[in-house]
Amino acid sequence: MRLLLDAEQNYPEWQQAIASAERTVHFETYMLRNDPAGRAMADLLIAKVAEGIQVRLLYDWFGALGATGWRFWHRLRSGGVEARCCNPPRLHNALAWSSRDHRKLLTVDGKVGFVSGLCVAQEWLGFPERGIEPWRDTGVELRGPAVADLERAFADNWSLNGEPLNEEEIPQRKDLPPAGNHAVRVIPSSPESTGLLRLDLLWAAIARKRLWLADAYFIGTPAYIGALCSAAQTGVDVRLLVPSASNMRLVAAFSRIQYRTLLEAGVRVFEWSGPMMHAKTAVVDGVWSRVGSTNLNVVSWIVNWELDVCVEDPDFGQEMEAVYRRDLEHATEMVLNPRRRVQPSGEHRPAGRRAVSGSAGRAAAAALQIGTSFGVTLTQRGIITGEARAFAWFGILSLMIAAVVFKWPKVLSYTAAVVAGYVGVSLLARAYRLWRQKNR
Repeated sequence: MRLLLDAEQNYPEWQQAIASAERTVHFETYMLRNDPAGRAMADLLIAKVAEGIQVRLLYDWFGALGATGWRFWHRLRSGGVEARCCNPPRLHNALAWSSRDHRKLLTVDGKVGFVSGLCVAQEWLGFPERGIEPWRDTGVELRGPAVADLERAFADNWSLNGEPLNEEEIPQRKDLPPAGNHAVRVIPSSPESTGLLRLDLLWAAIARKRLWLADAYFIGTPAYIGALCSAAQTGVDVRLLVPSASNMRLVAAFSRIQYRTLLEAGVRVFEWSGPMMHAKTAVVDGVWSRVGSTNLNVVSWIVNWELDVCVEDPDFGQEMEAVYRRDLEHATEMVLNPRRRVQPSGEHRPAGRRAVSGSAGRAAAAALQIGTSFGVTLTQRGIITGEARAFAWFGILSLMIAAVVFKWPKVLSYTAAVVAGYVGVSLLARAYRLWRQKNR
């Protein structure tokens, strides 16, 4: 097990491993952008096919949307790369497309594997000519029996999007001798499985000294927020490192709404001061560590395909903690001022931060409050705060919708007709597919 930081360390190791491939290259990624970084990877994959190497590439449909055009994929396929698109919209399954393949996985010859949070795009390398630094991210290189688990995870997703791999191609754990002393568990999660959520809740419960988290798109569930707060209130040093300048500003707005609850419970929150902090890591008491693609939010925990590696090893844990401390040197701690408002600990906002304020922040806050209030109204359970403001927002929103419907009734009818038509056609397509399967 080897820790790799940022594209500066990950990309060269990926490229070297692919260049040395003698049999197979299996690459699964959320996004392979059509830019200098993506084209360099495409050139390398096509070159390996020319050497007689079997190259299989699994990419996400939504991740490629707007990032990569059909010409890019046509060039790869024309070059012999067997590329499959994960979970595109299908007529027979209307809502299945919402689950995304968010994994970042590379295996070569069934002997070496890489797991990370990195996609292949220029953002991870930065734009020096424009003075934009690379994104911060974390990955690992693995050798030994755990690589067989990575190959199995790839094979399972590959089979969901076309013909399955020959079982003889998939290495078994018993066929790969140990390559080190790390206790490693590969956790491939899939839609509606909650393996990583249960693990994250478990780690918050068993932490006795330190629980240090880094996450790109943090929107904790009430249960997870409660677990972090409980750990902090029992004396655990709980820290959360999130981006300050996020590429998804609305998600950052939701994250900041949760700061107050965390800070009041004693959780320390830090915002990375660079362009983007994209790593998804955890380290508990310097012993247990996690690196991978899963963000601390419901979409990653329950909806997507994700892949993480968990390690039980004090030496690796101490290395993770050392990296975390260095990261905090480039971050600003958020605190509550005397008026109990969240603010950066210094007098000035950190350089590079694009604060999510104004309408985006207010809209996110209102959405959370409205959702909570509406749920309490329906279930008659729980205690909420700020009811007046939340119900006021909900009332204003309802009146606006009512006004639109009264003014332009066709908007509602056309929208309902389109949705109903799409669902109806989808159900008929699914029924026809099941009927054909039954007849066969």
